[in-house]
Amino acid sequence: MTPAKPSLDMLRALTDEHVLRTLMDHPRLTRAEISALTGISRPTISDGVQRLVRAGLVVDTGERTTGRGRAGSYHALAPRLGLALVASISPYGVSAQAVNVHGETVGEARVALGRDAGERLAAEALAQAADRLREEAPGGLRTAVVSAADPVDRATGRLVQLPDAPFLVGDLDPAAVLGPYVAGPVLVDNDVNWAARAEHQSGCAAGADDFVFVHLGEGLGCAVVTDGAVRRGHRGLAGEIAHVSTAGPDGTAMPLTEVFAVLGLRRPGSTAIDVAALETAVADDDERARTVRAALARAVGGVLTAAVSLTDPELIVVGGEWGRHPRLVAAIDAQVARCPRPVRVAAATVTAPELTAARTRAVEELRTLIVRCAHGEG
Repeated sequence: MTPAKPSLDMLRALTDEHVLRTLMDHPRLTRAEISALTGISRPTISDGVQRLVRAGLVVDTGERTTGRGRAGSYHALAPRLGLALVASISPYGVSAQAVNVHGETVGEARVALGRDAGERLAAEALAQAADRLREEAPGGLRTAVVSAADPVDRATGRLVQLPDAPFLVGDLDPAAVLGPYVAGPVLVDNDVNWAARAEHQSGCAAGADDFVFVHLGEGLGCAVVTDGAVRRGHRGLAGEIAHVSTAGPDGTAMPLTEVFAVLGLRRPGSTAIDVAALETAVADDDERARTVRAALARAVGGVLTAAVSLTDPELIVVGGEWGRHPRLVAAIDAQVARCPRPVRVAAATVTAPELTAARTRAVEELRTLIVRCAHGEG
């Protein structure tokens, strides 16, 4: 049976997408340059550029090539195609950026929060940051990607309140909060999952499609990556390790979060780990520091042993405010090496990994929305 030939409309749509995506990677190009980069004939590219100009997605910049031969016109994406919002909700506040289709930051906003802010104040801070950026966004905010320091329900995108979590904002619904400010979809995920994606994209886990990322900071978290994808679980709560049973300082079994209470390394009146106190406690070579390092490595190692047994990773990545401390990474590595199935341990390398990955996803979503406009879908 002879396969059906693609329709003329399909060929035009594919050409237009090639033009748009090429201009997304380059600030300005002539039609000849687009043809060379895509491998599509110049007449076909010229037709596509003209269609996109009529649709308001591409503009003639008014600049011309110089030198010998016929002058070429430079084209670029239209300036009012909209921006993507990238937001982080953490115990330190709401940090937000507006990024364009080229991945450039064109606006930033930050609203402070306390550790016990609660749902109402967190919602107000997120809305305030989005409102500031929307006012400065040519074409408005078309999509948003949110990183949250609390667990995120996979089905609803709401934050989930778990027992003893150090940063609680109730069942905050970021998508509903951002609805009045963002025209398109809002994607929400846990900050540890975003951090794992960043390490996979450009960090120490690049090239490793099966690994575990453990976050050791004021809070405790874990992300499981298999076949290159973060596994979120039925409700989105996979990797919540705070209550996994492990060995306490005296060798008895207890939840991981309780280890820090026994060692006196929690903030007063909170389940949050006192990072400054912990770093001071493990810094020296005296008996106390060695004892604390050994207790932490044994407790974290017990959790990682369980993770290795269940997920069979190639690599364990340790991140977070104190997780990357060289002496602790070495102690955890030595502990894991004694397990029945030893796995290589590496310190995370990406700076601000949760925002890095969320930003990458936001640009991808924005580009997809613009391409859909060319197809008459948006």
